[in-house]
Formats: sequence, structure tokens, C-alpha cells
Amino acid sequence: MTLQDQQLFDLLNPVVEATGFELVRVKVTGGATKVLQIMAERSDKTMTAKDCATLSRALSPVLEEADPIDGAYNLEVSSPGIDRPLVRAKDFEDWRGWAAKLELNRLVEGRKRFSGTVAGIDDGKVAFDIEGEDETALFPIEWIASAKLVLTDALVTESLKAAKQNMQEQEHHDGDQS
Repeated sequence: MTLQDQQLFDLLNPVVEATGFELVRVKVTGGATKVLQIMAERSDKTMTAKDCATLSRALSPVLEEADPIDGAYNLEVSSPGIDRPLVRAKDFEDWRGWAAKLELNRLVEGRKRFSGTVAGIDDGKVAFDIEGEDETALFPIEWIASAKLVLTDALVTESLKAAKQNMQEQEHHDGDQS
């Protein structure tokens, strides 16, 4: 995360949490017109289009007042998606046992890219079972340039199950308010 991304995370996280979501990632990209990408989710790992709109409306006044980005930019609020990025230590705990790919910001044993299975956090380091290796690798989280889940049938099934449960809970909640 760049210094600007971290400052934006610190500015926006209280608003995201107050709105009932968890902030997954903040990232500024682009050239002439920048994009402020906000990835967030509910505690059950779901995020609907309606949730994105709600969060966007909550963030806009804070961004307008703080004006943290030089020049014009577009705000993009989204879910992390099924093959989500793994950014926070919490992500590596939450997605323990799932297939992932990660890229380091340095060479380790002659390589930067690894495929395998997320094994959680061990003594503050990301534990990762690399394909073809017998022992679990431990990487300091600051060495990880990028990491994301691999899109598998099991991951899609799990995601659909969570979305269905969320929809049922929303329908139940909406029915209680009538």
C-alpha cells in the first residue's frame, strides 16, 4: 500500500465501519483521470450493488470535504469479488485452506511468484503452502506485492451460498420492518 493509499484508508475506514462494512482495500490508479478504488464487504463476505451505492453515498461527503486527491478522480466502490485480493492479515486467516497466488516484492529462492494454499498467519507472517513443497513457507506481509484467491468451483459455490444466505437474511429483515 502506498503512503497515499494508507492515508485514504485511515480517513475512510471510520466511515466504512460506521456504515456497517469492512474496508478491504483502498487504491488510487490511473493517469490523467485517477480512480479511487474502494473495496469493501459485509462481515459475511458479501457486498451487493445496493451496498456499494450506500457506501458510495456515505463516503462522498468525507472525500469532498477532505479533498485528499490532487485533481479530478472517479470514485469506484466495489466488492472484492470472488477471486478477491488478499490484503490484510485478517484476509489470510479468513481464507485459510483456499487456493491462492501471491507475488512478492523481492526474490525468495530465485522466484517472486507462488501458487498454493493459504495457511493463515503464523507469528505475524503469512503462512503459505506452496504447490510441490513439503513445508509451509512464511512470508512477512510487507513482502507481498499482491495476493489473490484462485477462482475454483469450490470458491464459486461458497460465494453463491453466502450470497443466497445474505439475500434470505435481507428479505427476512425487510419483512420485519413492514
